[in-house]
Amino acid sequence: MKNLSVDICGVTLKNPVMTASGTFGSGEEFNEFFDIGRLGAVVTKGVALTPWEGNPVPRVCEVKSGMLNAIGLQNPGIDVFMSRDLPFLSRFDTRVGVNVCGKTQEDYCGVVLRLREAPVDFLEINVSCPNVKEGGIAFGQDPKALERITRAVKEVAAQPVIMKLSPNVTDISEMARAAEAGGADGISLINTLTGMKIDIYRRTFALANKTGGLSGPAIKPVAVRMVYQAAHAVSIPVIGMGGISTAEDALEFMMAGATAISIGTANFHDPLTAIHIIEGIEEFMDRQGIADIREIIGAVR
Repeated sequence: MKNLSVDICGVTLKNPVMTASGTFGSGEEFNEFFDIGRLGAVVTKGVALTPWEGNPVPRVCEVKSGMLNAIGLQNPGIDVFMSRDLPFLSRFDTRVGVNVCGKTQEDYCGVVLRLREAPVDFLEINVSCPNVKEGGIAFGQDPKALERITRAVKEVAAQPVIMKLSPNVTDISEMARAAEAGGADGISLINTLTGMKIDIYRRTFALANKTGGLSGPAIKPVAVRMVYQAAHAVSIPVIGMGGISTAEDALEFMMAGATAISIGTANFHDPLTAIHIIEGIEEFMDRQGIADIREIIGAVR
């Protein structure tokens, strides 16, 4: 009997396959294609203290081997999330992670406080948000700011706290250590890389925001490298993501040191991607004679 279960910060997942924030909503649309209870965990779209309208359109465009998005973390806010999305997710036999976003430390802590008694298994803190009190630099681009926001969230959180790291930094190991120093229970990476596309026929930017977050297969080699570096820099669990679309991709991340992985952009191409990956990991373990998936985690030194 194969064991696909993994432990993330004291939370047991039936398998290591999760959804990446921003690509799955609350899972209601995807449940039309498969039982989302088969997933190790569902990670929700970013939730803020108040509703966010997001950026002006156009805010999504395709590029070679990926896509750019400048959605701007559009979301209805914590009140709607608590009354509409959480009751839906609670119906399924899967773990629930809530992605939290904010523009100030108080914003983050406000959402986390509202979730203290909620049926939520862990929190994923999106530190790629611009810190409006510090000139707009993202919390996750300054190690001191990252450590501070991590510590502040941990002080008020009832659930394990996973800090979602930005790849738009000089040294990802330094950022991983800053999150750990702030008390993070785990880290997830990578968030999108900053990119740009120009429409040569209209002679303007393809996105109204000019720049957007690059995701998809194009970023996978960068993501694998950063997951490997981060996993070797800290002693807390790592969740890997960035361009995963096959079981082989997922296994690369796990061998690099990720305890679990998240599927993002590939969901838009094939809503059954996560199920194919779960089944593909099982097939790989069968072929390789692996009884416990923990034999794979961090296999590459």
